[in-house]
Amino acid sequence: MNIKIKLIVKTGLLFILTLFIWIPLWMLITGSFMGGDELYSDIGSVLSQREGFASWTLFPRYPTLKHYVELLLDSPKFFVMFWNSCIQVIPVLLGQLGIAVPAAWAFARFEFKGKKLIFLIYIILMVLPFQVTMVSSYLVLYRLGLVDTHLALILPNIFSTFPVFILVKFFKEIPMSLIEAAKLDGASEFIIFTRIGVPIGSPGILSIITLGFLEYWNAIEQPLTFLIRRKELWPLPLYLPEISSENAGAAFVASVFMMFPALLLFLYGQKYLEQGIAASGLKE
Repeated sequence: MNIKIKLIVKTGLLFILTLFIWIPLWMLITGSFMGGDELYSDIGSVLSQREGFASWTLFPRYPTLKHYVELLLDSPKFFVMFWNSCIQVIPVLLGQLGIAVPAAWAFARFEFKGKKLIFLIYIILMVLPFQVTMVSSYLVLYRLGLVDTHLALILPNIFSTFPVFILVKFFKEIPMSLIEAAKLDGASEFIIFTRIGVPIGSPGILSIITLGFLEYWNAIEQPLTFLIRRKELWPLPLYLPEISSENAGAAFVASVFMMFPALLLFLYGQKYLEQGIAASGLKE
């Protein structure tokens, strides 16, 4: 009986915590279907910074698609920024696959002089926040003439050290007996890497794609730093601050569209993401 009571209590607590997580998402979705007057009556005190209390209804009193129509048909700037996000995120993920995967394989399977020192440098660079390297990164990109271009965001992120750190954990778990058997069959290092390493390490590869997309799709600081003079290159996360309080409904709709790709990728790669977090030791 005590075990059942404890199970009921734990389930109830988890359900309450889940509600706290889902409440902002529910407000975001329902707010996108509310009219301007309804939004202003509910959260006008917050938007206009006037006295009063904010409120929220479970469902819109007068549902409307007005804000969706305005954003999709009358806001070309939104599509420009959405395309900018795709240009800045997809090449980064492809570039990381071409650089981080072979680099992680080398760290995991080869012994060479200075290996521990180089990997230590990788770890140090991984834990440094962007604010620490912001000035030096800007100076390098400025000297290369890449500031205020898409490459200012693409190139530094391609050489991120975090994907290498995660993939090394996956590649080290491949049994050496399997690799030795492949060598006895006459397989070259490239064949071993492509036919054994990549397939077995695919959960780690998918996890870095998921983590990378979530990070770069929602990036704010780097675009603000490296694209300061060319707002036409700004990605989607910088579109929301441009929306005024008089058009809050557009902000809700834009947030829904911004969340949608990341949510789909997260749902698809959730189990791989969990494996990546476990491999990186972040659960501890």
